[in-house]
Amino acid sequence: MGSASKCILMLLVLMICIQLIQCSVTYDSKALVINGQRRILFSGSIHYPRSTPQMWEDLIQKAKDGGLDVVDTYVFWNVHEPSPGNYNFEGRYDLVGFIKLVQKAGLYLHLRIGPYICGEWNFGGFPVWLKYIPGISFRTDNEPFKIAMQGFTEKIVQMMKDEKLFESQGGPIILSQIENEYGPESKKFGAAGHSYMTWAADMALELATGVPWVMCKEEDAPDPVIDTCNGFYCDYFSPNKPYKPTMWTEAWTGWFSEFGVPNHQRPAEDLAFAIARFIQKGGSFVNYYMYHGGTNFGRTAGGPFITTSYDYDAPIDEYGLVRQPKYDHLKELHKAVRLCEKTLVSADATVTSLGTYKQAHVFSSSEGCAAFLSNFNIKSSARITFNNMQYDLPPWSISILPDCKNVAFNTAKVGVKASEAQMSPTNVNLHSWGTFNEDVLLSNTDSEITVVGLLEQLNITRDTSDYLWYTTSVNINPSESFLHHGQNPSLSVQSAGHALHVFCNGQLSGSAFGTRTDRRFTYNGNVNLQAGSNIISLLSVAVGLPNNGPHFETWNTGVLGPVVLNGLDQGKMDLTWQKWSYQTGLKGEAMNLVSPSGISSVDWLTGSLATLKPQPLTWYKAYFRSPKGMDPLALDMHSMGKGQIWINGHNLGRYWTVFSSGDCSGCSYAGTYRPRFCQLGCGQPTQRWYHIPRSWLKPTHNLLVIFEEIGGDVSSISIVKRNIVDQ
Repeated sequence: MGSASKCILMLLVLMICIQLIQCSVTYDSKALVINGQRRILFSGSIHYPRSTPQMWEDLIQKAKDGGLDVVDTYVFWNVHEPSPGNYNFEGRYDLVGFIKLVQKAGLYLHLRIGPYICGEWNFGGFPVWLKYIPGISFRTDNEPFKIAMQGFTEKIVQMMKDEKLFESQGGPIILSQIENEYGPESKKFGAAGHSYMTWAADMALELATGVPWVMCKEEDAPDPVIDTCNGFYCDYFSPNKPYKPTMWTEAWTGWFSEFGVPNHQRPAEDLAFAIARFIQKGGSFVNYYMYHGGTNFGRTAGGPFITTSYDYDAPIDEYGLVRQPKYDHLKELHKAVRLCEKTLVSADATVTSLGTYKQAHVFSSSEGCAAFLSNFNIKSSARITFNNMQYDLPPWSISILPDCKNVAFNTAKVGVKASEAQMSPTNVNLHSWGTFNEDVLLSNTDSEITVVGLLEQLNITRDTSDYLWYTTSVNINPSESFLHHGQNPSLSVQSAGHALHVFCNGQLSGSAFGTRTDRRFTYNGNVNLQAGSNIISLLSVAVGLPNNGPHFETWNTGVLGPVVLNGLDQGKMDLTWQKWSYQTGLKGEAMNLVSPSGISSVDWLTGSLATLKPQPLTWYKAYFRSPKGMDPLALDMHSMGKGQIWINGHNLGRYWTVFSSGDCSGCSYAGTYRPRFCQLGCGQPTQRWYHIPRSWLKPTHNLLVIFEEIGGDVSSISIVKRNIVDQ
């Protein structure tokens, strides 16, 4: 080979090597290594289905402006594969489109495929049809489950490869996650759990994405998978091998909301303290969960009893507005860490005690010197001496000194004013009201099934609706003494959850509800029976399916009994093993009342607001024009009871005006590794306002449809706009 040919060959080899270096993600004990450089990375969770495509670019840009390097998202199996082999990646579910916007903004992406996600999402992200594959058992060494899980994982990875979205291909994806918070479940499953976890890791690695895989809360994650931490604080965490980086995949910025419970607020100072404490202990990757929480549109909220709002007290609120001081305070933290990034990733800390609750973490290398000065005392300030200089540290705070001299940032010193979100009237008139009364089942004619005994709800509905009717008949002898003394018998119904409305001969007798901590409940109430045949109809209502726990696919929902009539001459009558008829969903759902195209084919009863009296099982419709401007919008539902909302055919989600109870007297620490939380809204509805995306509206003639279960005053419903004011 001639010298010229050799030179050309060497040049080609060099170009290939350069290309490989420029598109590579590896790791060592200090950090992820991207394109040959160790990096300290700040990431934020933004879930594409919890906002709209029209919001994505602004949310991503705000994440970048807030000092983030990475956007993190789960992949939501149940919305992408609603039935086996039928896929949906359109609209809010356009995963590729979302990732390309992240790439356009110059940010990296962490793709948490799972495909189990938890996330307070319906059924933990699993499609309900998965439950009915013969012989299946979720998240354990079970062949039917592993086949289905591997199929979806391969589908997503291949999509990413086809679009060249992995960093190894020049794309933005630098990390992928397999499974999710499986460690605690693995222990419960024993050997089968460990075997499944190892299989999942091996399966993921065989997909050859060219970027590292992680497993969060999985202390025995096999090499080369990186085990990571989730929690309020993660400074105690170390990876399971000394050559893996210390990563925090969920730094909880607040907490999710559940109906009937006060909302939680995590002060910016406490969150910043947790992040700085993690970095000073050698942490190099932090993901805020959530950075933008968004909205559980439709019936996507899990739990059960998780609210439609998934605001999470995040730096960007549910509506896409910046929350201060959390957003800017964290931004300043990111800037301070950036100033000493090269030092932090090239040196180990020397830790020096400066007295009780006080420490100095010093990083020193050829890149420079950086120090973190800590005061772990919750109540008392501290004055410390470091390098012959004095520093004042507020309680529960860390100061960052990028040059070991000057304080660039203290976690407890907030330099930006707090902002407050306000809901302001829009003067939009809801007009042309109409009502449609939902049928209470009074016969078995239209029933899907009639059997002896009570059936589990999900087995019948397959989660196509929140609603399932249970109907039976009771024959009352005219000689029954209660008919002559005006004392109605009582009905007792035991339910596995989540809500129940009891009707006797078409009239509402009462309702009962569970809670997230105790979804099972018993209804007890009088029923107005008459001589002869009586129809008892039980409307069982789901409020989101479970999203975590061992074998949550086996949890029961609906009326499982016993169902007993008390106060009869014979004492009691057990109805549990009578013939029961079942009907999935509501008549209004079957008639597609929510669709703008089908609204005119329904015989709505029209009238003035004054004639719209609160009554159960009622559909309401009204029209409105779109408010001017671009302020985010919401529907004020404080006067209503419980149900669902649609705008121009889009399901805003479940509403429930249940008042929260708890202690809202102040903020407190729950322990060393529990955050400082403030509870808000005691004695108020957990959720009053429901986000209306601007992109769902037309200039005029927007259709609002509401299904109300228990009765509410629609005359007080209003459309409001959300804006931010300084406190």
